[in-house]
Amino acid sequence: MFRWSLPQAACILSLCVCLLLAYEDNIEVNYEDNYFNAIPVEDTAEPTSITPPCSSSDLTKWDKIFSMLENSQMRENMLLQYADDIIKVEMGSLRGEMHKFVAQYGGSCGVAVETAGMKMASQLEARLKETFERLKIGDQTSAAAAAAAGNSVGNSNNLESMLHQLLSAARAQASRLTKLETSCVSSPGAGMGRNTKTGFQLAENGGAGHPEQEVTPEGKPLDGVLAALQQTRGELEEVLGSLRQRYLPAGCEMGLLFPMRSHRIYTSVISDIPLAISAFTICMWLKPTTIANKTVLFSYGNRRNPYEIQLLLGQTSARLTVRGESHLVEARGVVKPGEWIHLCGAWSSDQGLATLWAGGKKVAYTPGVAEGHVLPDGGSLQLGQERNGCCSPSSSSGGGMAGFEGGFNAKLAFAGKMTGVNMWDRVLSEEEITQLALQNGQSCEQRGNIVAWGMTEMVPHGGAQFIY
Repeated sequence: MFRWSLPQAACILSLCVCLLLAYEDNIEVNYEDNYFNAIPVEDTAEPTSITPPCSSSDLTKWDKIFSMLENSQMRENMLLQYADDIIKVEMGSLRGEMHKFVAQYGGSCGVAVETAGMKMASQLEARLKETFERLKIGDQTSAAAAAAAGNSVGNSNNLESMLHQLLSAARAQASRLTKLETSCVSSPGAGMGRNTKTGFQLAENGGAGHPEQEVTPEGKPLDGVLAALQQTRGELEEVLGSLRQRYLPAGCEMGLLFPMRSHRIYTSVISDIPLAISAFTICMWLKPTTIANKTVLFSYGNRRNPYEIQLLLGQTSARLTVRGESHLVEARGVVKPGEWIHLCGAWSSDQGLATLWAGGKKVAYTPGVAEGHVLPDGGSLQLGQERNGCCSPSSSSGGGMAGFEGGFNAKLAFAGKMTGVNMWDRVLSEEEITQLALQNGQSCEQRGNIVAWGMTEMVPHGGAQFIY
């Protein structure tokens, strides 16, 4: 029994050892890092079986175009859907804000009117303070100028009347705003134009109270508010319009004052640029006090011809002459005493075309004015007067240039204010002149290359002076 079991045990043991060795051979332990997100390396040697649709040899160019159109249509649909979603969100937000606004201000307009009234009152007060300060400065300047002319009483009366107009306009606006606020607060539903319950009436039988609705006309309170505000605005615009006439236009901070007509009052212009030119444009802002049959604004001439260039005023007209009054262009009904106006005169020797501009608009033009002429250099240029041969040189307070015989004539002198005087050696375009003539523009910042306002030396004589 033992002999038989020993070989059997040895056989079983050898079988177990063989199985153990086979099992150990099948298990392989991998100690390397295993990254599942690593980019697999394609085997370039082996060709891939998947090819793009557009690279297939079976697709024609029309198939490729149709595929591109389908992709484009898909992108367009996506963008339209995205834009539609954004619009829906924004409209929903806007609707919510509108509902919130109506819920807050729909019941009563008292708070809104009070806020608007306080804002208007503060703006009006600030504007009045600014106006008063400017009036003080302007009154001091006008008083100094009028003292030389002997008209201080007239300027004081004018200033007093202007202050009274401002004060009455401010009081009228304050009174209207107070009435509007009171009426709006007393009827809360008036701002929406709805039917409101204003109270109760006792019935004659039984003494019971029954609510009684009072019908408010649709939009009537708002129409009254709008009418009152428009009237107030109109009055303030009238006052501000009259104030603008007292000061310099178009952002100009400096001007020339010619207080009266005199052969001693003028301004000489000393330009460093030679005037040997064949074209020019002269522009200026002016406010004449009185206008005679012939009033000189701008004059240039030499010993041989004192009338090479003249920009003149008539009773209501403006004139530009080159080489004398036989060569001129004239525009009638463009100038009024006591009002600011922007005036330009242009000339070119090519075809001799002379043009006049008033308020930024072309008002007159004439061809054949001194055609082919070239302005000579070495002359004398002045504002508010012309140098002529009427008088002896001793009668002129400025003396004059050497060899220039002639003087000034009081009947031709300019009286008023002048600013923004510029001269170019070319003819400006219509757009340039229109920009220069804007009341709310900055024409004094655009300077000429022959005479530049604020840069070219200008010497006042007699009673002429700079004002600010």
